[in-house]
Amino acid sequence: MTAPGFDPAALLPDELLERIRSRAATHDRANTFPQQDLDELKAAGYLSILVPRDRGGAGLGLAEASVLQQRLAGAAPATALAINMHLVWTGVAKVLRDRGIDDLAFVQEGAAAGEVFAFGISEAGNDLVLFGSDTDAAPQPDGSYAFTGTKIFTSLAPVWTQLGLHGLDTTSPDAPQMIYAFVARADAEAGGTLVTRDDWDTLGMRGTQSRTTELHGAVAPPDRVVRRIPPGPNPDPLVFGLFGVFELLLASVYTGIARRALELAVQTAGKRRSKKTGKTYSQDPDIRWRVAEMALAYDALPPQLEAIGRDIDGFVDHGSRWFSLLAGVKHRAVTMAKTVVDDAILVAGGSSYFSGSELSRLYRDVLAGLFHPSDPESAHSTVASAWLGPVDA
Repeated sequence: MTAPGFDPAALLPDELLERIRSRAATHDRANTFPQQDLDELKAAGYLSILVPRDRGGAGLGLAEASVLQQRLAGAAPATALAINMHLVWTGVAKVLRDRGIDDLAFVQEGAAAGEVFAFGISEAGNDLVLFGSDTDAAPQPDGSYAFTGTKIFTSLAPVWTQLGLHGLDTTSPDAPQMIYAFVARADAEAGGTLVTRDDWDTLGMRGTQSRTTELHGAVAPPDRVVRRIPPGPNPDPLVFGLFGVFELLLASVYTGIARRALELAVQTAGKRRSKKTGKTYSQDPDIRWRVAEMALAYDALPPQLEAIGRDIDGFVDHGSRWFSLLAGVKHRAVTMAKTVVDDAILVAGGSSYFSGSELSRLYRDVLAGLFHPSDPESAHSTVASAWLGPVDA
């Protein structure tokens, strides 16, 4: 159960969601960032929902944040996915602080003050993700690090103020070491060490503006270097927090897309009328079966997301199974959402094939879920290892 008294409509009122929904098609068509959405969400305190009350936030847990992200994604998937990347860092800060580790206090304080945090982890061809990096992290005499490399899928590219990223230190005496740190955009751009390419022209999720970020010696000061850990699987709470919050909130966005597709299918079935029978399609047994299949698939995910969020917040010890549980819920959410959107298209009929149809946009947006870590291959490998043990060397 979500926290007693939690009211999703208090932070995301219907009127706000309708305004956000009304702009989504324009941003998709024009390939532009939803600045008005961000401004309104920031004014509503949405960017600090996971920040504790004593630092100016709403003090919500991950289960509540999941519900809100599902709700936001139903209005504008690209907006929700973009905001996700900021919420990942505030979520990691919460996971750490809940466990007595306050290394990311500046993230919580910054989010409450209006800072926008971006996620600079993805790199082309790097299937190690959190466990390795092609970005060079060069140690400096004052304890800072200079990062050189290329990050892809940097959501919130036009607006972020702080980039949380990782790189590999190969020169220190204890090298190699994975370095996790934060780079301030204003400092990096002023020093000419950061370039944001205007290269986001994709099939779907266009409003995220997840452009490529070039780092040319961008410096993270000593007080923004938050981890030096060996590459590879690591029990550090930061790694667990990153993986856990990322997978949970991603799954939440795609579950929200599925809910919206189901709603649109129901609306359409109630309006379309068969020339053959004279009845609405909501009375057609084949359509009723298809909508029921959609609902059966969708209904399984919200309780799973709530349970995962509660377990992270409640320090439940799943041991080595944690990573398979997290990869699994993300995989199930995105594959379920794609199936539900596919079926919604069939229920709605040919009108959904037109680019102006909301279902047409959801059909394109939902495909992005397959590319986020953990991808289908990685998820299956993780779950197989959890149940069968590792593959023999």
